[in-house]
Amino acid sequence: MIIRVLMTRRVPKFTSGIDVALLPKLSEMLIELRNMANRQPGYISGETLRNVDDPNEYLVISTWKSQEAWERWLNNKDREDLEGRIDALLGASTVYKVFSYS
Repeated sequence: MIIRVLMTRRVPKFTSGIDVALLPKLSEMLIELRNMANRQPGYISGETLRNVDDPNEYLVISTWKSQEAWERWLNNKDREDLEGRIDALLGASTVYKVFSYS
């Protein structure tokens, strides 16, 4: 069963606005993460979106052939390490929600 995983991330906002120095590093790490996912069995596609009303919020949508394929990727050590670096950069954990087609 094909599933879609929605992941949200929030760039911290400082009193002077978004820390623009974070954005290139975040973009680089998200591209690296997507490239890693592209090589995973069961990965179909992914996209990264930025909230129009709240530009501090990012949404990543990935599509997988099965929940098992997603869980293998979720438990991949290299993915966990990179995700940990992203979360450390942003100062918050990525939020995951898994959806199936009904």
